[in-house]
Amino acid sequence: MRTLITCMGECLIDFLPSKKAGQSNEFRMYPAGSILNVAVGVSRLGQPTAFACKLARDYFGRTLHNYIEQNGIDTRYLSTTEGHSTLAFVAMENGQASFDFYGDGTADTLMTMEDVPANLFNETKMLHIGSISLLRGTTPETIKKTFQRLRGHALLSLDPNLRPHLVKDEAKYRALLQELVSQTDLLKLSDADLDWLHPGESITDALRQLAQQGPALVVITRGDKGAIALRKGGERPVHIPGFSVDIVDTIGAGDTFCAGLLTYLADQQILTHADLAAISDDKVTAMLRFAAASAALNCQREGADPPKRSEVEAFLKAKDTQHA
Repeated sequence: MRTLITCMGECLIDFLPSKKAGQSNEFRMYPAGSILNVAVGVSRLGQPTAFACKLARDYFGRTLHNYIEQNGIDTRYLSTTEGHSTLAFVAMENGQASFDFYGDGTADTLMTMEDVPANLFNETKMLHIGSISLLRGTTPETIKKTFQRLRGHALLSLDPNLRPHLVKDEAKYRALLQELVSQTDLLKLSDADLDWLHPGESITDALRQLAQQGPALVVITRGDKGAIALRKGGERPVHIPGFSVDIVDTIGAGDTFCAGLLTYLADQQILTHADLAAISDDKVTAMLRFAAASAALNCQREGADPPKRSEVEAFLKAKDTQHA
């Protein structure tokens, strides 16, 4: 069965620093954006992937369109407009990526329902959303309506991938996230996201609360500490340890982890809320390891650069051999 995974949201250009004498005074250009990174990750892992976004007709928009095509991603859900593309300048501070976005009124913030073709609703078996596309312009409302319309017809995935410094109306944003969480099937958060959504609570307590709010499965990534997941109605969370690798940077690691989750579920044809809620602990463990291995390989490269399936399989085989 052909399982089309549609990723809907932002795409932009990252400018990553070239360090000279310890100073970030030159930047290199990379196609990016959390939702685009997920689409690229899924495509490289071997599942049919489409990307829904509005692109500018500027140089950066053309660069993004070429990148999407080069990664084998279905472009039928893309629309274009005059104007500018979103730009993000990235610096590394204390080992973590710090982002400055230039994106008010840019193309990917201007999606309307007129940009969403009817065949998206007919063909999509999984829909992934989240990140900064939920913050600006008309795009958040368009994504919300698409999400709602596909509920019960496609597996819905949400990764808020929070950027608190970009949130202008916190109450409105929290309300939107709460609404989306109640409708989603697969919810993925980082431990930093969890701290913002449920400050002062333990990971286990927050995980249990989220699992009661609607999702069939909630997954929390914890960096080098691994990941933890809990099914709807589950008694005990499933934990996996992290993989030890030499890290170049962590840009795109969470997005690549998401791509691993979606790819595994598509491989297993787990495409409904009920099937995901009934997933076995063994399959949750295998899914988390596949996603974590994908993310670990991404961290060994500069920028968001998700691995191919063959790389992930070889990585896992080597790790299993080490522990045999």
